[in-house]
Amino acid sequence: MKDMTRRNTGAPPTSSANNNVRYAECQRNHAANIGGHAVDGCREFMPCGAEGTAAALTCAACGCHRNFHRREDRPTLN
Repeated sequence: MKDMTRRNTGAPPTSSANNNVRYAECQRNHAANIGGHAVDGCREFMPCGAEGTAAALTCAACGCHRNFHRREDRPTLN
């Protein structure tokens, strides 16, 4: 029987410590459950903990997960 297991062949996940990635303002809609639109005003992601811990994915300023913050990919200079 042939092995049909999928393997992860993609690139490793990008770390927030990477100098080419910056997480900007929070875009979480806090009024979505009532049909509105309201953001908290957080301007930049600041990790709560050390890189590699679960706390590093939570913003110290607004308490939201890093995924709610707009990701900016900076071009690399060679």
